[in-house]
Amino acid sequence: MTTVIRQRLNDSPLARWTVLFIVATAMMMGYFVNDVMSPLETMLEAPPSQGGLGWTSADYGFFSGSSGLINVFLLMLFFSGIILDKMGIRFTGILACSLMVVGTLIKFYAVTAPLSTEPIHIPLVVTSFSLPPSVALASLGFAVFGVGYEMTGITVSKAMVRWFTGHELALAMGLQLAMARLGTAAALSVSAPLARHFQLSTPLLLALAFLIIGLLAFLVFCVMDRRLDQSLPAKDAESRVDSDDKAGDEFRWRDIAQTLRSPGFWLITLFCVLFYSAVSPFLKFSTKLMVMKYGVDPDLAGAFSSIAPFGTILLTPLFGYLYDRYGRGVTFVIVGAAMLTFVHFGFSLPIHGAATAIALMVVLSIGYSLAPAALWPCVPKIIPLKCLGTAYSMIFFIQNFGRAVIPMLVGRANEADPSYTTSMLIFGFTALGAVAVALAMRYVDKRKGYGLQLPNIRR
Repeated sequence: MTTVIRQRLNDSPLARWTVLFIVATAMMMGYFVNDVMSPLETMLEAPPSQGGLGWTSADYGFFSGSSGLINVFLLMLFFSGIILDKMGIRFTGILACSLMVVGTLIKFYAVTAPLSTEPIHIPLVVTSFSLPPSVALASLGFAVFGVGYEMTGITVSKAMVRWFTGHELALAMGLQLAMARLGTAAALSVSAPLARHFQLSTPLLLALAFLIIGLLAFLVFCVMDRRLDQSLPAKDAESRVDSDDKAGDEFRWRDIAQTLRSPGFWLITLFCVLFYSAVSPFLKFSTKLMVMKYGVDPDLAGAFSSIAPFGTILLTPLFGYLYDRYGRGVTFVIVGAAMLTFVHFGFSLPIHGAATAIALMVVLSIGYSLAPAALWPCVPKIIPLKCLGTAYSMIFFIQNFGRAVIPMLVGRANEADPSYTTSMLIFGFTALGAVAVALAMRYVDKRKGYGLQLPNIRR
């Protein structure tokens, strides 16, 4: 009797790389929208008579940190992971892309509608903010967008693990990050020129169009992902945890406790909090930094800021490929965090000139590539796939505390110290903390045998 062996769809290189391109496109559009207003800080702070909205540095700082408010204070990011593990990749991805569209629509309305000037008081943990209505409404839109943005991130991460485990996982994640950073770089490069030559709201209108493209791309992925389920052998379709149709049956609430007991999980989480708090908020302030401290023309300042994400487009896949082939993932993480520390302390020094800014941004791009290229493929080596969505969501949830609080601190620091020395020291010591955590990660990997230093491709 002949046994027919059915090939899984993701064993086809063409199929899995097509899936990578599709889901990375959706993520790239989200990254574009996440940073589309970063180069507009000086325009937003201009008086209405000059085409601005009259925001202050503190207003902009609150807005920049608002993307994590619902995720953090209403625990939505934590629940996003549970939704992903219970409902599957396809349902969660469509929901996430739709939320990004809704949030961006609210932001667009906030910067275009004639709103009252009466301040709105918003209490937040140990302090409160008095915000103009345009800031409050734009922050609400950014918070709704942030729910979809982070949900998309964990969904795409789980999709990559589902389609590339046993294959080129780190390279795939590196390419996905590279395309996402292309979205960031494009936003930093084109947003200010578009706003200056047309209207302040023009970049947001373009962002809406991009998000709709991303939603359509994810719908195409859903078709291919269902075909992957159909390609599984019958016994696999009933038992394997990477079947999206079976996601709700496989996940158990007790899996959360298993994740929380892992020291590797907590070290990766703490590293993410510190590392990304020293990068993502910095990029939101970097355009104005280039203008105020380094004398860069406002139309070119966004291009200076985009050096980091543009550099990662080439370097992240390269470092991912090296990790797949040769291992040394934690070493990559340590070196990347150390380079980030060097950059921020360099920006805090009283050294001026465009050449200095360019050199530091180039180093930042290398560090910003090294650490993430190895970090995210390490997570599936510690956490089982059936609760991977919840694990990613808890990592992103805790990480969002830093990404919400740091911009608000930096916005107030820049008001008190316009030289940017204080804010760069905040970023520098945050990155230094990431180095210490990465060294601890190396020690724990030796003790627990996670295999974080081993190659990803199965021989």
